[in-house]
Amino acid sequence: MTRRLSVFNVTSLVLGFAFLYLPILLLVVYSFNGSRLVTVWGGFSTQWYGALFRNEALMGAAWVTLRIGLLSASMATVLGTLAALALTRYGRFPGRTLFTGMIYAPMVMPEVITGLSLLLFFVAVDLDRGFWTVTLAHTTLTMCFVTVVVQARLATFDRSLEEAAMDLGAPPLRTFFAVTLPLIAPSIVAGFLLAFTLSLDDLVIASFNTGPGATTLPIKIYSQVRLGLSPEINAASTILIGLVTLGVISATLISKRSALRSRREA
Repeated sequence: MTRRLSVFNVTSLVLGFAFLYLPILLLVVYSFNGSRLVTVWGGFSTQWYGALFRNEALMGAAWVTLRIGLLSASMATVLGTLAALALTRYGRFPGRTLFTGMIYAPMVMPEVITGLSLLLFFVAVDLDRGFWTVTLAHTTLTMCFVTVVVQARLATFDRSLEEAAMDLGAPPLRTFFAVTLPLIAPSIVAGFLLAFTLSLDDLVIASFNTGPGATTLPIKIYSQVRLGLSPEINAASTILIGLVTLGVISATLISKRSALRSRREA
C-alpha cells in the first residue's frame, strides 16, 4: 500500500537535504566562479579548473592519493574477501568472536583512535612514515567494509553449485575460481569501489601516518584552506566530490544488482 507523504514530512525532508547538501552545492557552484574572490560571484568560468591542472603541488597530491587509493583498496579487497570466506564458510571455529570483533573494530572506532594507534605501531616497528604507512593504514580502515559487502553475498550463496562442481571432479581450488569467484565478483567489485572511495576521502588517519612525499589531496586541501580559501581549492574539492559520489553510486548499484541476482537464484 502506497502512503502519501504529508506536508510536514515533505518539509522536513527538504530541510534535511538542504542542511546536508546545500554547502556542498555552493562549493560546486563557486568552483565555476570567474572572480578570484571566492565569496563574490563574477560570472561562469572554468578557468580555475585549468589553473588547478597547472598547479604542480595539488596535482602531485592528487597523484599520491590515487596511487594510495588503488593500492590500499586492492589489498583491502583481497584481505576482506578472505575474512568474509573464513566467517561464512568455517562456522564457529575457536576464536571466532574475537576474530569478528577485530575485523569490524575499525568500522566503529573513532578515526582519531585508529590513526593514533597505527602511528604508535609504525613507530614501535621502526617503519618510517610515508607512502606505505598511509597505504597500510587505509587498508586497515577499509578492509572491514569489504568484508561486510562480500559476506552479505556469501550468506545468500547457493552452495549446491559448488557441490555440483566438486561432484563432477573439480578440486576445491578450481571450484573456487571457476564457480565461487565469478558469482561473488559483483560484491568484490562493490567492496573495492567502496574501499577506494573511503581512501580518497580520508583525512584524519592519513594525517597521523603521512610523511615526506606522501601528502594526500585531502591533507593538501586542508593545509591550504587554513591559509585562506581560493577558487582552485573549490575546483579540487569539486573533482574529489565527483569521484567519491561516482564510487558510492557505482558500489550501490553493483550491490543492488548482486542482491537481485541472489533473490532470483533463491
